[in-house]
Amino acid sequence: MSEKPYYETMYILRPDIPEEEVESHLKKYSEILEKSGTEVLDSQMRGKRRLAYPIAKHKEGIYVQLSHKGNGQQVATLEKAMRLSEDVIRYLTVKQDGPLPTPKSTSKDDEPEKSETQKEEIKPTEEKPETPDKDKPETPDKDKPETPDKDEKKDDVKE
Repeated sequence: MSEKPYYETMYILRPDIPEEEVESHLKKYSEILEKSGTEVLDSQMRGKRRLAYPIAKHKEGIYVQLSHKGNGQQVATLEKAMRLSEDVIRYLTVKQDGPLPTPKSTSKDDEPEKSETQKEEIKPTEEKPETPDKDKPETPDKDKPETPDKDEKKDDVKE
């Protein structure tokens, strides 16, 4: 493969920590990676989400994704720091092969301009013809002969 692998570390912080402390965790783990000679590609706070199952009596957690590029030795250092932290309730590092992730922009000014085909207005579709209501009783067709109920036939036949 011509593309070098990179690593993605997803970790979950306790839901009860304040936002300033979440920011300090983002900086802390990025600095640990930079000190070990690793390039931090992207760091994204994914927000507070409900957990699939309770972890240490927490039903929610703050998800953070950290993408970094290095030789692989930095993973042990990073995970040891997370293991020792009381605020991190889960973490997982995955080695990724393929194109590097593109950092996501949060401001609307950074969005690419739409092409002419994307700028076209969406035209409303034609209205569908009304379908008969299921609640309304159907009127019997005059051309169809009515068939008597099975119960009526039994009464007519005597033994």
